[in-house]
Amino acid sequence: MKLHELHPALGSVKEAKRIGRGHGSGNGKTAGKGHKGQKARAGHGMRPGFEGGQMPLQRRVPKRGFNNIFAEEYAIINVAALEVFDDGAVVDVKALADKGIIKDVDKAVKVLGNGKLTKKLTIKEVSFSETAKQKIEAAGGTVEVK
Repeated sequence: MKLHELHPALGSVKEAKRIGRGHGSGNGKTAGKGHKGQKARAGHGMRPGFEGGQMPLQRRVPKRGFNNIFAEEYAIINVAALEVFDDGAVVDVKALADKGIIKDVDKAVKVLGNGKLTKKLTIKEVSFSETAKQKIEAAGGTVEVK
């Protein structure tokens, strides 16, 4: 394949609609804009959400709640998810991502106490709930708190 042989896929490129070029074109006279009105004028443009002066829906609907932009997001896993590791393994964020337990390596990880753990694991770089910490230590593992 040569550079001069390249062309777009069939049907992917459409001809531009040439408006206001006489009635024979099918888009003459009012050029597809109808008769008069704000949208027929040159330079018209209403902002998104404009409802002709009526109070816009976005302002009519009551607002509730609060979104804390400084809140730290956690990738949450349960103690039961740690069963996939071998006995005596060292578990950190990278190991969790490699096993597919978490997706985002940049998020902080928190282990919750749902489920059972039978293996002795060393867990690093992770936050814990009290019950998760107790279950890990009861199984003979160690916890390095973040």
